[in-house]
Amino acid sequence: MPQGLASGDRIVPREPLPHNRVNVKKPAIVVLLFVGLLAIAVRSSRHVAATGKQHPNLSDDGTQFVIRFASNPQPMPPFLLSDLNGEVISTANWRGKVVLLNFWATWCPPCRDEIPEMIELSKRFKDRLQIVGVSMDDAPSDDVRQFVKEMGIDYPIVMGSRTLSREYGGVPALPTSFVVNTDGKIVQKHEGLYPIDVYDSEVRSLLGMPVDAKVETFEDTGQIFLKNAIHAKELPGVDFKGLSEDQKHAALKRLNSEICTCGCKLTIAQCRINDSECSTSQRLAQKIVREIRSSSGHQPPPVSSVIRE
Repeated sequence: MPQGLASGDRIVPREPLPHNRVNVKKPAIVVLLFVGLLAIAVRSSRHVAATGKQHPNLSDDGTQFVIRFASNPQPMPPFLLSDLNGEVISTANWRGKVVLLNFWATWCPPCRDEIPEMIELSKRFKDRLQIVGVSMDDAPSDDVRQFVKEMGIDYPIVMGSRTLSREYGGVPALPTSFVVNTDGKIVQKHEGLYPIDVYDSEVRSLLGMPVDAKVETFEDTGQIFLKNAIHAKELPGVDFKGLSEDQKHAALKRLNSEICTCGCKLTIAQCRINDSECSTSQRLAQKIVREIRSSSGHQPPPVSSVIRE
């Protein structure tokens, strides 16, 4: 999520949902709205860490609009589902188009704010852009269908599930949109409400259309798909200082193979990326680093020697 937003930016913060429980009931909305203001900075730090930027859509000097795509995009996990009208929705039919796969819910205020922008994008790009909404509601599909009718949503909506969200690496916050290029590979993931200009620029760029923005790339080390955490050389809140390269490799191997005990069912590395505020994964990661550091008798150099160097 973006940091350092200008007052005109239309990004609405919300609380990230626990990664082992996506469907939040309506009574929790009030709590989400209050806690979300505090939690948004945590989510934002992951995107900033991935790109090295203070604002994911501004250049270093804050003057140029920037869009970023993964340099190692993964194929869009295929699915075959029926939309609310009974029409079969298949990822196989989307090749050659840019796809926005939007996970949302009727009870989610930022999701509702985002819908008019999604409708506008669908009209702008017509048959060159395919938007698909994945409803994460617990409500019956009839209720969702009524909501869709009232909002005038003209793109297909399918009912989501935890199984589907897991195939996409987990959906820890709503709304979450996956940006898919014309080759069927996911090049970006946006958590929360973004300005329409961000999506407009990304779609235009992926379609080979002129765009007034600088295009940069970043390596996906878990920011889009948690399985790519195995490629990460650094993890949020984990200090590898004092380890040799071999020791750091050994630590990362353990962090990517041992399961966090917080209940998320993710590896420790994945949990650190997915929820940098998790005290359990942080404690386990620190323990692993200490064990590896002490197992070879390697100790960090004293402060005085570091200063002399």
